[in-house]
Amino acid sequence: MKTFVLLALVAACSAAVFKVPTTQSGSLRAKLISEGKYQNFLAAQHAARIEQLNTGSQPFVDYYDDFYLGNITLGTPAQPATIVLDTGSSNLWVIDAACNTQACNGYPDSGYKKQKFDTTKSSTFTKETRKFSIQYGSGSCNGYLGTDTISFGGLTIKTQEFGVATHLAEVFGYQPVDGILGLGWPALAVDKVTPVMQNALPQLDAPLFTVWLDRKLTISQGGSGGLITYGAIDTTNCDSQITYVPLTAKTYWQFALDGFAVGTFSETKKDQVISDTGTSWLGAPNTVVSAIVKQTKATFDWSSELYTVDCSTMQTQPDLIFTIGGTKYNVKSVEYILDLQLGGGKCALAVFSMGSGGFGPSWILGDTFIRQYCNIYDIGNARIGFAQAHHSF
Repeated sequence: MKTFVLLALVAACSAAVFKVPTTQSGSLRAKLISEGKYQNFLAAQHAARIEQLNTGSQPFVDYYDDFYLGNITLGTPAQPATIVLDTGSSNLWVIDAACNTQACNGYPDSGYKKQKFDTTKSSTFTKETRKFSIQYGSGSCNGYLGTDTISFGGLTIKTQEFGVATHLAEVFGYQPVDGILGLGWPALAVDKVTPVMQNALPQLDAPLFTVWLDRKLTISQGGSGGLITYGAIDTTNCDSQITYVPLTAKTYWQFALDGFAVGTFSETKKDQVISDTGTSWLGAPNTVVSAIVKQTKATFDWSSELYTVDCSTMQTQPDLIFTIGGTKYNVKSVEYILDLQLGGGKCALAVFSMGSGGFGPSWILGDTFIRQYCNIYDIGNARIGFAQAHHSF
């Protein structure tokens, strides 16, 4: 899937428009680097990738790092859970209280204790005989399916089908999350489960939602992260001028990219791209990553496995320019160059290679792009809109 706005769940602003403030988790990389644990983490990830190859699976590229989360409740009486809000997937799952592995409980040095869902304490939970298994790029989860009442951001769905995970990949144990809430299309849903948003549509003024992500130069601290608006366009944090493009597939939020430029490099090539709140960085073809590296004079840091530049250039590097539907969208270097506290005055390029081949998208426009431009996910018209995001700096 990817790599992936902590919802503090407040009241709806009208009968059918729901605005929910969000917070960031903070950078997992920065945390592990500062604690001297990043090398061990990388080694574990390498081992997981080898295991995935040995089982014949081909997971979608995923970069969990500085991600956006939301608070939901499940069951009767309500039990809380903190979940990733992810437009790059379509399933909801939470952790089973009966799972007592380290990944399910959360590693002590992660600073986060998992909130697990106790199905035996919910009078409205119905367990199904069907199992579920989802493979993300960073790891997998599996368990069984069930239905129950869920609430988020003022919305309540009486009978939502979701996964109850009895096994999690180790990487989830490091992260301040209790599950994932997919905001993608039904065709992307594993086991043909109806996604949460499709069940919520009858309650909304308009069949869409808007994501605005706030800007932070020091991303490792987490904190307030933005706003997600269900049922309306965010006219406070987003510019009034919106440009829409049609979706090319109703699985991911996928559309056509007409061209890309950075510095003296440019190419006019129609590629498939997805908007993904669950991916922290920008995923691009190998040739484009090489061009960005050359134009920014970045070097590869083998110890952190990241491309780095001098932090003093954070605000002076060339814009990344995306051409979508005939409109150019500039992403400033303050968005794609991040201070992860690597030391030595080095900052990371928030870009990773998507490789080549296959029939999926060639690009992922993750949070790096979405911070610059509000994304309007228009379910009713099968299109996506972009508006300049407003920031205080």
